[in-house]
Amino acid sequence: MSGIRKQTIQSSVIVYLGFFVGALNMYFYTKSGSFTTDQFGLTRLFFDFAQNIFAFSTFGAVPVLYKFYPYFKDNLPDKKNDLLAWVLLISIIGFIVITIMGFAFEPYIVRKFSEKSKLFINYYHWVYPFSLGFLLFSVLESYSWALHKAVVTNTLKETILRVLTTVFILLHTFNVITYDQFIFLFSFLYIIIAGLLIIYLWRINQFHITFSISRVTKKFFKKMVGLQVFVFGGVLLNAVAVTISGILIAAKIGLGEAAVFTLAGYVANLIEIPQRSMTSISTSVLSRAWKDKDFKTINKVYHRSSINMLLFAFLIFGNVWLNLSQGLTLLQIQNEYMAALGVVTLLGIAKIIDAGTGVNSVIIVTSTFWKFEFYTNVVLLGLRIPLAYILIERYGILGPAYAELISQVVYNFIRYEFLRRKFNMQPFNIETIYTIILGTLAIVATYFLFSGIGGWLGIGLRSLAFSGVLIAGIFLLKLTPDAMQLVDVAKTRIQDWKK
Repeated sequence: MSGIRKQTIQSSVIVYLGFFVGALNMYFYTKSGSFTTDQFGLTRLFFDFAQNIFAFSTFGAVPVLYKFYPYFKDNLPDKKNDLLAWVLLISIIGFIVITIMGFAFEPYIVRKFSEKSKLFINYYHWVYPFSLGFLLFSVLESYSWALHKAVVTNTLKETILRVLTTVFILLHTFNVITYDQFIFLFSFLYIIIAGLLIIYLWRINQFHITFSISRVTKKFFKKMVGLQVFVFGGVLLNAVAVTISGILIAAKIGLGEAAVFTLAGYVANLIEIPQRSMTSISTSVLSRAWKDKDFKTINKVYHRSSINMLLFAFLIFGNVWLNLSQGLTLLQIQNEYMAALGVVTLLGIAKIIDAGTGVNSVIIVTSTFWKFEFYTNVVLLGLRIPLAYILIERYGILGPAYAELISQVVYNFIRYEFLRRKFNMQPFNIETIYTIILGTLAIVATYFLFSGIGGWLGIGLRSLAFSGVLIAGIFLLKLTPDAMQLVDVAKTRIQDWKK
């Protein structure tokens, strides 16, 4: 666990740095006199389409990569490992097929988006270079996870990508480039960081492309194809489930409302940072543990990930929720974005629930019962799409947020029950209850004590009070052993430094 904890902390720091840069980008996108809501909404729609194109293009090959990599690593020299080459080839062929279909069905897309999101139609073709870069980087990212290089990929995706975006935004803000030129540069963002990742892997002698079929590929071919075919549906469902809200809002209400939902989603996604870091880092550890039948490690990762991510989720949500309204006002964000407040509340609660159930998805997908991940994704999509479609008519942009909350509750309960019944694993204990009570009371108390104080002073006081109470409670109640271990490590390093 110490290795996972160390990499998770490093990765989280890098990701938070990236989110800080992303917050600057969000500010430039949304402040008065900058991009219109439609112009900002268009950039978010690019991401939604790219995720779906990636899911269709890979044909489910990416999970095969990190599921079977330990077998290739243990039985082949690096230069004869053909796993990456075949996954890349399948993905590129898939992308070509999807691109041809995208152009063939362009009239249908025009009909769906021309009324509410005309700007998207004007720049529709630039979705494809953006999606190609997203595809290449995502495949190489999964390969890097298997190599225990998640910190590097998180640096590229969460920080470098956003820094490049900042540069492009500022060039447009100061009228150095037009919006047309901005979209051109924006569409090549992922191609740039994919190129940087290839250079890194090549320099550490881990980028080998060989199409000579290895004995490991021959041995596990049927199992890999079986996994790929089955997981393909799950990957598609997950991609659609993640992006459906933004696409529905853009098509049924407009790009402007999609931009508001994006701002809310970005703020709520702050809660996910430790979870994303732990997911990327624990994937290779859990894959190896399943191979070695090391159930003790699996159970330990499950429990620790649950309590640690739940604590982080409360810490971030509390600070965001207590200060968001005041922050938007002080930063002179366009008034249209005030509608994001209710969405942040609902999405934030959904993120807390998801974080509190730990890395259950990774545990399932790296096990021999990986098919169950597909079934749960079917349930998630089966709930999210119709709920979002129905509720958007009645509640506007709050509709997809309600749909997300309901879906996450059912989705995580099913996976929790599966692991509990199948492996007698469950991540909760009395510390979980203490955490929920502590986090809730800290938010409520801070709100009523400091709600009348405005400006930056109010934000500072609320943040200090809430964070202080929560962190003090973590140590007083001994909610997670990782907290005390971090203190011990810090003390040791301070003593070593004094010597």
